[in-house]
Amino acid sequence: MKNLKNLSLLDINSWLEDRLKIDDTISFIALNPDHNKDALGFKAWVNLAELHYCKLLIPKKISNSEIILTFKKLNQNNSFHTEVIQQKEEKYGVESKFFTINKNQEPTFLLAYKKALESVKIEEKKEVLNLGVNKADEFELIRELIGKESFNKINFKGIDHSKTALEYAKRRFPNKNVKFYEHDINTISQLNLPKADLIISIGTLQSPDINYKPFLMSLVQKHLTKNGALILGFPNSRWIDRELIYGAKAPNYNYSEMSLLFNDVIFAKKYLQQKRFRVTITGREYIFVTATKINN
Repeated sequence: MKNLKNLSLLDINSWLEDRLKIDDTISFIALNPDHNKDALGFKAWVNLAELHYCKLLIPKKISNSEIILTFKKLNQNNSFHTEVIQQKEEKYGVESKFFTINKNQEPTFLLAYKKALESVKIEEKKEVLNLGVNKADEFELIRELIGKESFNKINFKGIDHSKTALEYAKRRFPNKNVKFYEHDINTISQLNLPKADLIISIGTLQSPDINYKPFLMSLVQKHLTKNGALILGFPNSRWIDRELIYGAKAPNYNYSEMSLLFNDVIFAKKYLQQKRFRVTITGREYIFVTATKINN
């Protein structure tokens, strides 16, 4: 077994690159960071594993000075990003790999979304609209955050084109104050919904089926109340083998390239500021644009 404890991080990385071309699982000896201040910390090993599309298995202690670490390759074919489903509307339905994902169990998503909900004062809202609601995980976190009594005082509406996902969401939220609509959000005006004082859309506006910039402007102008707020989530990550991997993937690049992501985020920020919103950009694996109205 290779002993890496005296190698630099650059040399460790080179060794990993070579070995992972051959083996799906590799184990090696490293310094125990609990007993050596010069050792790479556990977070560094987790990050290194992720950068090589691996998961870090539970370390094994050899002694106070040494541990055994194991990197296991993720199956990059096990991803909803590459999944082919014949029925377009069900790409994110109950039979899809996407449906097995629970963003609320990812700390970097949950805490950033929680902060955004607190910033818009979710407990004071009356009409909440979620575009691309799927199985309604975003509603679930709101209910946990403010409690069932406050949750039931707010009218929630969710729109999605997946029939099976919405059927699941309806069973999850049989409440009279929660309604779901099977509809193309590009033609949201056809639903004649009341204006919302909070619009949420996470991982939806960057869809190739949406003309992002005019659609966002239309949302603000036609579907948001005068003093309403927005929470927009932009994926800066990919789901591979049920692991959330940091970094947006752009066409024609075999590594993370975030120009398109930042272009969309900055457009939202500038446009909303022009409309007299206070805008913050937070998050990591998901970038959150949170906008609240500035009242004179």
